[in-house]
Order: sequence, then C-alpha cells, then structure tokens
Amino acid sequence: MSRIAKRFEQLKAQGRTALVPFVTAGDPEPTTTVPLMHAMVAAGADIIELGVPFSDPMADGPVIQRATERALAKGVRLADVLAMVRAFRAQDADTPVVLMGYLNPIEVMGYAAFSEQAREAGVDGALIVDVPPEEGHDLVATMKAQGLDLVYLLAPTSTQDRIARIGEVASGFVYYVSVKGVTGAANLDAGDVAEHVEAIRRTIPLPVGVGFGIKDPETAGKVSKVADAVIVGSAIVSRIEALADTPAEIPATIGDFLSSLRAAIDAD
Repeated sequence: MSRIAKRFEQLKAQGRTALVPFVTAGDPEPTTTVPLMHAMVAAGADIIELGVPFSDPMADGPVIQRATERALAKGVRLADVLAMVRAFRAQDADTPVVLMGYLNPIEVMGYAAFSEQAREAGVDGALIVDVPPEEGHDLVATMKAQGLDLVYLLAPTSTQDRIARIGEVASGFVYYVSVKGVTGAANLDAGDVAEHVEAIRRTIPLPVGVGFGIKDPETAGKVSKVADAVIVGSAIVSRIEALADTPAEIPATIGDFLSSLRAAIDAD
C-alpha cells in the first residue's frame, strides 16, 4: 500500500479530512523549502503537494507564476526538488509527498530516470498538469512500475465519460478543481462542489481532493464536509510572497495559517 493510500485509510478510520498544502519548491529560497515542509506537517498537513518550477506554468495564476519565477531565478530545477524531498525524508518517513508540475522537465530527465529517482528520493506520486491520460501511456507505465501514484485533475466541465477515463489510470486520489480558471480563482460554491464530488465518487473509488478557491478557514471548513481532502495553494503562496525578503519567518507564519485551517476542518 502506498503512503498516500495508507494516509487516506488512516484518516477515514478517524473520520477526518486531509489537509493538503501546496508550495513551490525553492520559493523564495531553496533552503526554505525543507524546514517549511516540516512546519506544515507539524501544523496538521496530511499530504504535501510540492510544485516543480517550470518556465511556462499555464495552469497557474499570477501568484504561483511569480513563485515559480522566484524559484527559477534561484536555479531550482527538477533534480533540486528531488534532493529536497530526500532531505525531508531524513526526518519524516510517513508524510506523503506529491509533485505537481509539467511534462517538460520530466521529458528532459527521461521517464525512467525520473520515476526511479523520484521513488528513491521518497516521492509518492505526481500530478502532471499537461499530460492527459490519452497521451501518457509511457509515463504512466514507468511511474507505476516504480510504485508511484498518478493524480489527475477533474473540472466542473468534466463529462462522465471523462471522469470514467481518468478513473481507469488515476491512483492515490483525484483532484477536483472547484472553480473554472487558473489557480487562485475565486467564487467557490460549496453546494456545487458537493454535487460534483458525489458525481465523481459514483465513478471513481478513490479519495477526492478539492482545490482552487480555498482561501481561509471558513471555505476550508465548508469543503471539508464534502471532500476527502482540502487542497490549499495560492493562499499559502501569497503569504510566502509577502515574506520573500524575510524567509526565516515563513515556516512559522505558514504553520500558523495551516493550524487555523486544520482547526476549521476538524470542527464538528
């Protein structure tokens, strides 16, 4: 059983919803990322989604685009991200880590090399935004051969046929994008999210995480009542951006924010 599946099984037994924070690896300084990962776990994160910097992050809004630019300016590449996960694993052997990114850096490294090195570093899965299931056969095969989960996005516009197709290849969990648009979009409707999550569950027997538009404890609490995981990205990255000149303050600040989300998620 993968770390991701084990974590969701544990949470289900406890009647709890997962908290999944996203941060861009290397933002604003490469040395900030591993301490931040540990601080997020201490604050109640169940799974960490770690963004791999890429020069053309087409699915991301301005906040995460700027985070990617800051990380790239510091020279952070895919190999560096794997090294960060390896360093994190020196003290944390249990918290699942999912890489989020784009195909190009993996193409450069090579599918087999990426999959093997990711497993050896302690990565548990990946969400590759620009690889639809119809085009990812070789990557899917090499990742699954290394025991890595493949997380896929579903949108409000996804048809039942599309949901079923993704259900054939997804593992770990699926990520429902709660609003139309790029990361950081607003106007989350909890009732609409609940309907879509139920439609996904009727087809895919995996946990369903919900992200996009979750900005504060109130929205996190609402989403936690209908989802298996609450995924928070831009609200975290914007706080990191505000502290880019004082990176030593970032772990504690993000830890405090996640603690407030954790409390709202766990509230009856």
